Amino acid sequence: MAFRDVVGHDSLLRLVGQAVARDSLPPSLLLVGPDGVGKRLAAVALAQAQNCQAVRSTDTLEADACGTCPICRRIERASFPDVLLLEPGENGSITIDPVRRAIGQSTYRPFEGRKRVVIVDDADRLVVQAQNALLKTLEEPTDSSQFVLVTSRPDLLLPTVTSRCQRLNFGQLTVDEVVEVLERRDEKGLSDARAAAAAAGGSAGRALELASGELAASRAAAVTLLTMVSTARDARGRLEGAKGLVGKGRAGAASRHELRRRLSALTSLLRDVELLAAGSDVKELANVDIGDGLEGLVRAYGGGRALKAFAAVDRARGAVESNVSPKVVADWLALQL
Repeated sequence: MAFRDVVGHDSLLRLVGQAVARDSLPPSLLLVGPDGVGKRLAAVALAQAQNCQAVRSTDTLEADACGTCPICRRIERASFPDVLLLEPGENGSITIDPVRRAIGQSTYRPFEGRKRVVIVDDADRLVVQAQNALLKTLEEPTDSSQFVLVTSRPDLLLPTVTSRCQRLNFGQLTVDEVVEVLERRDEKGLSDARAAAAAAGGSAGRALELASGELAASRAAAVTLLTMVSTARDARGRLEGAKGLVGKGRAGAASRHELRRRLSALTSLLRDVELLAAGSDVKELANVDIGDGLEGLVRAYGGGRALKAFAAVDRARGAVESNVSPKVVADWLALQL
């Protein structure tokens, strides 16, 4: 995954390639942008460019990885010792222990490559203690280390963390760029790439979910819950609606992952309900492909109820991250909406 293989963000990646070539890249970076637009891919491409055995230049990039040498291939497989990837564990958080290990390793010179790169994906999931542990390293990293924090929710990071990183902003992809990403993944049997891309709000990740049916299933469960809760006459009716929020036949980490996805769908729907209630253009909706189907929810949740529902969903997401039973979370949420 070289820079040239990342779809979109040409100007930004050109500047990054230039900085790599001139050895002027800031040692601590914060890659910010919507979910599913290629931030993590760019972070991996950066790690390759800094360690590739055959760095090349092109008409648009001063420095880019070859993508085929042994080091590039090992980085792509996450098996190169000088590139460390930190990401949320089963509980949905990045705890302090792996962060401490990464900090410890960053104080030594690389084993094989030129630069030790620490990529923190979904950095907003770092617990507060882990964020605090990073502060000194982000401010004064060793010359041979590079830290790259990747997030779509930078506001959840401590200001002391963000202030120590050079921020790179990744925007939404165009419909044509999303289509290109989908066509590259054609082994999944995507039949209507453009329709999925048009409904994805500039996110290739969201378009892939739409095309695979995962997002559609999560969103259908979220719509069902909101509809049943809004029409229920008693607590029993609300709890009946909660059953569809937890994936059937799933347990443990799989169940929590499914619930997280459906809570995300709920958040997206409630945001659209508020926008429609405020008279916003349908084009601004995240779920523009079902815009007409949101009218009933606007009648039920407009006028402030959606804001209260937002707060309840946020608390539910926090409970999931704290390892509370998905069924307990779903039942509680149905009673709060």
